[in-house]
Amino acid sequence: MNRLIRNDPCWCGSGKKYKQCHLKQDRATRHRQRKGGNPADEIIIKTEEQIKGIRQSSRLTRDTLDMLTERIIAGVTADDINQWVHEYILDHDAIPAPLNYRGFPKSVCTTLNDGVCHGIPDGTVLQEGDILNVDVTTILNGYYGDSSRMFLIGQVSDQAHRLVEMARQCLDLGIEQVKPGCALGDIGHAIQQHAEGHGYSVVRDYIGHGTGIRFHEPPQVRHFGKPGTGIRLSPNMIFTIEPMINVGGHQVRVLQDNWTVITADGSLSAQWEHTVRVTQDGVEILTA
Repeated sequence: MNRLIRNDPCWCGSGKKYKQCHLKQDRATRHRQRKGGNPADEIIIKTEEQIKGIRQSSRLTRDTLDMLTERIIAGVTADDINQWVHEYILDHDAIPAPLNYRGFPKSVCTTLNDGVCHGIPDGTVLQEGDILNVDVTTILNGYYGDSSRMFLIGQVSDQAHRLVEMARQCLDLGIEQVKPGCALGDIGHAIQQHAEGHGYSVVRDYIGHGTGIRFHEPPQVRHFGKPGTGIRLSPNMIFTIEPMINVGGHQVRVLQDNWTVITADGSLSAQWEHTVRVTQDGVEILTA
């Protein structure tokens, strides 16, 4: 994504100009990074009050996706989904985080078939056999909840069905690694081994991230890697796990809209995502 300029809307969804909101904070973060600071020092360990707020926003995200379950069928458009999500979130006194985030024009991401992530809703009509990822992030009382699901449109091919199930298994395996003392590399390794062991590939260019106070926070959560490497997890870290799994190669490309990411070889892709919290002895799936 391109770096914001001073008069752009702030990425946080506040409605303020960037210079009046998070510009100073982001400059300070970049300055620390240039000086070679420890990435772990940038991670926000959430307070009990913050966890409560993030949990409430995450539940609204879950409920928004639940609302779509019976509505997403052949014949509806991606714009229909955007409208339903937009209205539902506003009706619950919250803000759709993607809207105007670094110029993103809609309230939700809808990514179809060979799409990997960041699809912009438009008038495309869903067809029998399509697979669709819907990625929802809400801001409720200043706190973020982020999750995505796959939707199968009618009867899909065996290949598509297996892929969607594989992506879900990869998410579950990643979540199983989350506990205090675990390394971020353990999460990525579990996902990569499972996907590649069954002949699939894992997207490298787009990854999970810390969230809750900001849309995107440290740490970066890769869905590939070596066990025992990377930052060690501590209680009350909150981040997303969101593996993107392809039938073909892991390479991707971005369309001319500068947002929509698709597989480079045109193969199908699938993704599931949850926001999770590291507890004292394991994991809480906040968007479950």
